[in-house]
Amino acid sequence: MLCSASQFKGVDILLTSPWPKYVGNFGNASGEVDTKKCGSALVSGLAAGLKPRYHFAALEKSYYERLPYRNHVVLQENTQHATRFIALANVGNPEKKKYLYAFSIVPMKLMDAAELVKQPPDVTENPYRKSGKEASIGKQIPAPEEQSTCQFFFDLNEKQGKKRSSMGRDSKPSRHPKQPRKPPQPPGPCWFCLASPEVEKHLVVNIGTHCYLALAKGGLSDDHVLILPIGHYQSVVELSAEVVEEVEKYKATLRRFFKSRGKRCVLFERNYKSHHLQLQVIPVPLNCCATDDIKDAFITQAQEQQIELLEIPEHSNIKQIAQPGAAYFYVELDTGEKLFHKIKRNFPLQFGREVLASEAILNIPEKSDWRQCQISKDEEETLACRFRKDFEPFDFTLDD
Repeated sequence: MLCSASQFKGVDILLTSPWPKYVGNFGNASGEVDTKKCGSALVSGLAAGLKPRYHFAALEKSYYERLPYRNHVVLQENTQHATRFIALANVGNPEKKKYLYAFSIVPMKLMDAAELVKQPPDVTENPYRKSGKEASIGKQIPAPEEQSTCQFFFDLNEKQGKKRSSMGRDSKPSRHPKQPRKPPQPPGPCWFCLASPEVEKHLVVNIGTHCYLALAKGGLSDDHVLILPIGHYQSVVELSAEVVEEVEKYKATLRRFFKSRGKRCVLFERNYKSHHLQLQVIPVPLNCCATDDIKDAFITQAQEQQIELLEIPEHSNIKQIAQPGAAYFYVELDTGEKLFHKIKRNFPLQFGREVLASEAILNIPEKSDWRQCQISKDEEETLACRFRKDFEPFDFTLDD
């Protein structure tokens, strides 16, 4: 479908091999790539014209995330969305520079106009404009003595082969696509929003449509994982229906995965002094103890600390018990049994870990605090790589 220049707002994502020339004029902290001497002026012109929300390039084999830049001239043009340029290193590079960038994005055609043009606090001027006089979209950036480049353009409306769809096997697009519910935005930097630069992405072991799996930092075991929503949700109670559905799918898959390895898994969530949902999944060897032993350990330690831990119906929904914003702690056993505590005042932050690390369960009391269990990044990457390989036969996200 064609549109006039006045109707064109930009594109969501632009992928190019070469870097755009001049892109590093602002925020070039790495200093590894001189974008005045390398990069393509043609790509700079393409980026200036298409105004992508995200622009990815990789030809310079170096990781670089530029500060976002404006696509309009302040006080002279209508406000437009900002662009983020991200360059990725080559896969498996010996310097271990970032070659993976995970993020979630709502298509601009589905976004509220005011939300789309909201400017990030660290936004800079457009690097492809030398002055405000060059604000015209049709202005071309000169490319003196630039080598001829093979340009490839793909029509995304044409079927170029099979790609996994979240709607199922060989699904056809709906004539009236349902607008996805946009998750709330974090009030500040978040360590668990997948698109956030604070996320330690080397710990990510699997990514679905709405959720992802990551190894727990300072885990109780090498295969202690977290189920986390890709968008920013504080608790299970606040999840939208489609996110809940995928959380349940991950839970069922992880139960099968750990059962095949001679383990049962215990899940717990602490919605207290946390800003992003972290559903902890801890495997317990079958020969270590029975499910009833785990249940008794939680109840006993709760009583000792004057915590009212109540058993709730197996098929009950946490949303039926806790209101959005309410603090709580809950445990889910491999049998489907659930224990719930409504937090009214203070609550021990390491309670779930303390119970599972106790002599009655895993017998590793020294690991009750995750801060005492941290290992090097190299060791974390090794464990993450091993988990990905082991989990692959159970990975439902690979289904065509």
